[in-house]
Amino acid sequence: MGNTTKEKILDAALVSFAENGYKGTNLRDLAAGMGLSKSALYRHYESKDDIWNAVFDRMEAYYVSRFGSPEKLPTAPKSCEELFDMTMQMLNFTMHDKRVILMRQLLLTEQFRDERARHFATLHFLNGTKEIYTKIFAEMMDNGIFRKDDPDMLAFAYTAPITELVHYCDREPEKEAEIIQRIEAFVKHFIKIYGNSEKNHGE
Repeated sequence: MGNTTKEKILDAALVSFAENGYKGTNLRDLAAGMGLSKSALYRHYESKDDIWNAVFDRMEAYYVSRFGSPEKLPTAPKSCEELFDMTMQMLNFTMHDKRVILMRQLLLTEQFRDERARHFATLHFLNGTKEIYTKIFAEMMDNGIFRKDDPDMLAFAYTAPITELVHYCDREPEKEAEIIQRIEAFVKHFIKIYGNSEKNHGE
């Protein structure tokens, strides 16, 4: 987590927003929990809205640097085996990174109240990840690794079940091992259907 006071405030705020929601987060309690006065907190952030937006700004940059985005794509896999490895690495980040888990918890409730949370949830639960894989699959098709198809529809078919299983794991974390096995089996099945076996194994 963060090292500076400003970053530590955002870390504490993310936990509070995830656990208590925006309305349930009290800045006096937040400051006291960090050993700060409320006035000391206000020296770094002017309001709760300021902290809220700073949390989102930091998480957007955090996602892009570690997961990628449609504008900053991960390196396209050069084989189906690399696609499998990349997917599982991205899944490990999504399921186990503390900030990402807290942000997902925050979004599941606050998306119904706040427009920015709604946009962020749509981006990271559906559109953003789908767009990443749309571009990746298009390049894999161009390189003969995947058979030709509609890359957008393939990306939707690929990411939607995985996203749903991640949410399933959030609800029932004791089933994580079983859920990861299901995701691995799904990815292998998907690759078996759409991978170009000659390109992947014949060279």
